[in-house]
Amino acid sequence: MIKRAKELLQKYFGYDDFRKGQEDIIGSILAKRDTFAIMPTGAGKSLCYQVPALLLEGVTLVISPLISLMKDQVDTLENMGIPATFVNSSLSYAETAKRVDEVKQGKYKLLYVAPERLEAAGFTSLISSLQLALVAVDEAHCVSQWGHDFRPSYRHIPAFIQQLPQRPVISAFTATATEEVKNDVVYLLTLKRPNIYVTGFNRENLFFSVVRGENKRDFVLNYVRDNSDRVGIIYAATRKEVEGICKELKRAGVNAAKYHAGLSAQERKQNQDDFIFDNNNIIVATNAFGMGIDKSNVRFVIHYNLPKNIEAYYQEAGRAGRDGEASECILLFASQDILLQKFMIEQSLLNPARKNKEYQRLQEVVDYCHTPNCLRKFILEYFGEENVPEHCANCSTCTDDSRLVDITVEAQKIFSCIIRLKERFGSTVVAQVLKGAKNKKILALGCDRLSTYGIMNEYTEKEIKDIINILAADGYLSLTAGQYPVLRIEEKAAAVLKNGARVYQKVPKKKERLTGDNSLFELLKKLRKDISAKEKLPPYVIFPDSALQEMSKLYPLDARALLKIKGVGEYKLQKYGELFLDCIRNYAAENGISNGISLDAAEAEAKTEKVSNKVDKTPSHLVTLELYQTGLPLKEIARQREITLTTVQNHIIQCALEGAAIDLDAFIPRQYEEQILQAVQKVGGEKLKPVKEQLPEEVDYFAIKAVLCKYGVRP
Repeated sequence: MIKRAKELLQKYFGYDDFRKGQEDIIGSILAKRDTFAIMPTGAGKSLCYQVPALLLEGVTLVISPLISLMKDQVDTLENMGIPATFVNSSLSYAETAKRVDEVKQGKYKLLYVAPERLEAAGFTSLISSLQLALVAVDEAHCVSQWGHDFRPSYRHIPAFIQQLPQRPVISAFTATATEEVKNDVVYLLTLKRPNIYVTGFNRENLFFSVVRGENKRDFVLNYVRDNSDRVGIIYAATRKEVEGICKELKRAGVNAAKYHAGLSAQERKQNQDDFIFDNNNIIVATNAFGMGIDKSNVRFVIHYNLPKNIEAYYQEAGRAGRDGEASECILLFASQDILLQKFMIEQSLLNPARKNKEYQRLQEVVDYCHTPNCLRKFILEYFGEENVPEHCANCSTCTDDSRLVDITVEAQKIFSCIIRLKERFGSTVVAQVLKGAKNKKILALGCDRLSTYGIMNEYTEKEIKDIINILAADGYLSLTAGQYPVLRIEEKAAAVLKNGARVYQKVPKKKERLTGDNSLFELLKKLRKDISAKEKLPPYVIFPDSALQEMSKLYPLDARALLKIKGVGEYKLQKYGELFLDCIRNYAAENGISNGISLDAAEAEAKTEKVSNKVDKTPSHLVTLELYQTGLPLKEIARQREITLTTVQNHIIQCALEGAAIDLDAFIPRQYEEQILQAVQKVGGEKLKPVKEQLPEEVDYFAIKAVLCKYGVRP
């Protein structure tokens, strides 16, 4: 079965081999064992149930938390030639029943539903008539109240499964799960003696960094300007922050969109679609955005504010680099963010035990922001990984080449000013006093008579506030809670004033981005965008950036060579191959490139003959007829041809109508032939469903079609 799984992996997904852990997980599901897989974002979780779905007899039900996620996955599957559909609240009951009926007829191998849908009695009765081979629970951490996206509706999954006539194989998948959450998933989903696979949490392609004490708005603006050609998500904690950041980016000429719960549903959808379809490179959002966003070419994720816990941070940061390409995850830390998150915890009306747990999890994020050690090691050990290397060489700690600048004098001036102001004011007043501002408030308070008034007049107020932020981030200062936080001196600052301790500021060296000749890549992106607009599909569904990058490096010049590119499966080769090959060939000819890859044309034809389903030689239904005439059972024909049993049956009927010598009586239950004819006469033969409703359950659609065909009626 694994051999067949690998064949399907190449045929549909365009990969020669499975990634780490995928083969074991797929093997477990195919062996009909309950399976729980914890795999990092971008490691290919969905493929672990999509491949078995093609091999198992029956339908795979995928429970997915968001409409956008299931639509995205269904679009991707259909674009690879895999029959899939979804049912959610956007559909009427009639459309829902129609889709479920089509699943019964064998039109689809995967059916996606939201967990809330399982609570509807009418839907349960519809589903219970399906032959369910597998139930795949995506984002399984949502079942646990200790998971960062707890969804009460996930608790109804076991009750739904108990109502089914026959228990299918249950599989559960998540990217982030502590030991506590892992135990909850197994217990609450009632997994039976499951095989549990933890493939590791490490995302080697992601560069993690914590930036402390910087002016956040300046940092974001400069970073986005320096990375204007890259796709990014900027997360902020509040709607107000989202609005402000987005406005500043637009003012600076950046084509940014915004997303938060305060927008209308229509505006949220439009902004999300613009981002997914590459009309906007940047989206600024609250954490309401992101779960189920499969966009593979996000090159950076910036957290403008402190996230509420490590699980949420890793899930959100992990939306970068899903295609395996190098990407950045940046967390901007300011001590005020701790107060904001504490305020949110207090406002969330949690029970005392849950509230204390949330405070503990928040402290773990604060510890992450202050650790002097490897950031990757901190995250991996949080999730329970052992024997993690001390240095990863791919985080801001392990690659720190900053130069240290002595700011002891500036720090002493700031500390002295705060003391003389009797620790009654925030950073704005302190900065104004040190600058020597002459506004009404400063003069009315008599601050101009302080010895620290104007002693930093060579700096701007903003520069002074930036230094204050650095000192707060490094623990020299703290801020009180409340709407107007006040600066307080910490013990660490007292040592600077009294004991001669020095204060240093890290100034990172300017990183130069490596740029090469991206002209072919840009041409391929434009072609992909044109196809995307025409087919109304996100560009990454057509081909991920990683596939276009590989094309622009290797210059494949024929079908066989293009099939070697990762992410180019046989179905997509047939659908898009010539368009992309023409683009590459023209570029190579115009630029005098002679090192493109062109494999033997005869080999290419042999390898892709199976893809085209013999369209250029033998019609598909006649290929089925050839196999049928050898005496093969219909199920075996479906397996060999990698099509559904219903498609094989339809091919047989088509061949019979065209005059092929087929014994239709072999497919008609003799005791029901008369009843089938009567039902056809009663309701008419144009639509099969009303006919089927008049007959016993064991009479299938194929038998009805065979009777119609036998008596000369086209079904």
